[in-house]
Amino acid sequence: MKGHIQGRGDGRWLLKWDAPRGIDGKRRQRYKTFKGTKREAENALAKCIAETAGGLAIEPSKVTLKECLNLWLTNAAQPRVSPKTFERYTEYCEKHLSPNLGAIKLAKLRPIDIQEYEATALKSGRLNGKGGLSARTVHHLHRVLFQALKQAVRWQMIIRNPCEAVDPPRPPRREVPHLTQEDLAILLKAARPSHFYPAILLAATTGLRRGEVLALRWSDVDLDGASLAVNLSLEETRKDGIRTKAPKTAKSRRTISLPAITVEELRRHKAQQGEERLKLGLGRSEDVPVFSDPAGEPIRPRDLTKQFGRIVKMSKVRRISFHGLRHTHLTHLLQAGIHPKIASERAGHSSVSITLDVYSHAVPGLQADAALKVDQALRAALKD
Repeated sequence: MKGHIQGRGDGRWLLKWDAPRGIDGKRRQRYKTFKGTKREAENALAKCIAETAGGLAIEPSKVTLKECLNLWLTNAAQPRVSPKTFERYTEYCEKHLSPNLGAIKLAKLRPIDIQEYEATALKSGRLNGKGGLSARTVHHLHRVLFQALKQAVRWQMIIRNPCEAVDPPRPPRREVPHLTQEDLAILLKAARPSHFYPAILLAATTGLRRGEVLALRWSDVDLDGASLAVNLSLEETRKDGIRTKAPKTAKSRRTISLPAITVEELRRHKAQQGEERLKLGLGRSEDVPVFSDPAGEPIRPRDLTKQFGRIVKMSKVRRISFHGLRHTHLTHLLQAGIHPKIASERAGHSSVSITLDVYSHAVPGLQADAALKVDQALRAALKD
């Protein structure tokens, strides 16, 4: 960085030096009046240059928080996240953060401004004006704002992240809805006449996510080997429509063994799908989605969700989402005594700790079973 001093008379000096260019590429300069000798003024200038280089003396920007959020969305978030996640981030910014905090100058944004907004959002933050947002939603808003301001610090738009001094609401721990074995059987019987039955059975017996189910192609399924490979996930956004993407995490790319009942249903489904394609003059292809319309186009996620909701309502079992089938499968695995490591691999979780944390409701049964086995083994040993 360059700088120089200019005498003003009476022992006063104007210190002038360059600051790092902003993200807009424009040159920025800093000014400061100093009183003392020329040598002291030169030392003061050197100190100012050093502090600016270290990000300790950034001039307050005229950029508003709304402008900062837009810059973050376009230049930082969009290149790094999936279109579906970017769509959600954009909605958080445009519908909640910008209308409530966006007019504040970025350099003047205080932790108390954020804390007061989050407290208000809990009471009256819903867009329809009917009550407040959930603690979980406000927590998500806080995380988005935190990431945007963290990037603003990296871009040298602000000195520090005011979100670091804010305590976001802590979402209450909630039990993940799942079905008992009896209710799952009732649901599957109700779903049997539906065109979506094979997809529902697959999710219930493998724990696949909705996007993973719909992205499956026959080339991913080994019916003879009773297994399938999860290589892709399908998502739908308002802007880009339906697209496939890489699975959620590295561990989500996995191979899963299939129970015989699922293999039998998939064989029947594949034969039926092949007959329908032949009637339309289309050939058989291993590249066709396992669950598709007759023309081979994948099923829209929202269509599967809506149809599943109707089946749940008709069956009169506990209300769950399609994702609830995944929770049901993993809960049943743990309750059956399957090692958590196996359940974690089947789920595609990044670590066993996540599996145990999310499905802690199934752990008490495992603890009781472990205590019983210890008791039985010890008593048998003491009798010898």
